[in-house]
Amino acid sequence: MAKPSDTTAHRRSRLGPLLVSPSLVLLAAVIGYPVVAALVTSFRADPSLKDGFFTTGGEFSGVSNYLHWLVQSCGGTSCPAGTLGDQFWTSVLVTLFFTVVTVSLEVLIGLLMAVVMNQAFAGRGLLRAVVLVPWAIPTAVTAKLWFFMFAYDGIINRALGAHILWTDGAWSSRVAVIIADVWKTTPFVALLLLADMSGIPGGLYEAARIDGASAFQSFLRITLPLVRPALLVAVVFRVLDVLRIYDLPAILTQGGGGDGHATTTLSILTVRQIQQGYGGASALSTLTFVLIFGVALALVRAFRVNLVQSEQHGMS
Repeated sequence: MAKPSDTTAHRRSRLGPLLVSPSLVLLAAVIGYPVVAALVTSFRADPSLKDGFFTTGGEFSGVSNYLHWLVQSCGGTSCPAGTLGDQFWTSVLVTLFFTVVTVSLEVLIGLLMAVVMNQAFAGRGLLRAVVLVPWAIPTAVTAKLWFFMFAYDGIINRALGAHILWTDGAWSSRVAVIIADVWKTTPFVALLLLADMSGIPGGLYEAARIDGASAFQSFLRITLPLVRPALLVAVVFRVLDVLRIYDLPAILTQGGGGDGHATTTLSILTVRQIQQGYGGASALSTLTFVLIFGVALALVRAFRVNLVQSEQHGMS
């Protein structure tokens, strides 16, 4: 005869899948089907479009769509700048450049802001509320706001006393995107770190002060190790966000600048390709997904090792 506890556990084990199944079905319909459909389309040629309807074409084409993006195929001749392969690798470099620079600046500035907001001073609550404003503004509004500020006769040039074409030059347009993105999303990093800093017992800092540790030493030996988990989460979130960035550079610089591709990220290139053919766009979106998934997997594995090592170091 089964024990009551065993019967209850058995019922719970059967109830769990039933409760989760509606969510799984919804995810399969909303996420699973589009992903599989895009993957299948990436191996087909682009169908002909007439009067708004697909007519002929769309046959299986193997990996030709992927080769168009990964390898410059111009019939044995040298490909001019701006061809498919050149556009893809340029957009990859631009996306990785934005990711490394913006995330690094956001972590450094956000950490400094969190340290300041964690101090006791008059108006601390007001400061924490004001910091939320850039993060609360929709990205499209932020991009348009900075577009006017970076105009030739805008506030930035007037303040600097300069005449810079921020959205036309290659590096100036990249700097404009970086500044706008850092301004908007640094508060997210700062508040995430502040939540962990607020939970650090004040007795730790008092003991360190009695032992003769300076404020900088207390930050390195107490604050930084204790907020490391939140810091790693912020890095992972922001890296994944920037790898698929679209709206900010698309509105601020139209993905151009300089040679016309200075701020063209993978997401912008994919949207442009959709207007030319679904097969090539599906292949490009699949390559983008593989890149983001690979980076996410590498970060999670690396940070998990670091967390385990830090925990072991703290226990020894």
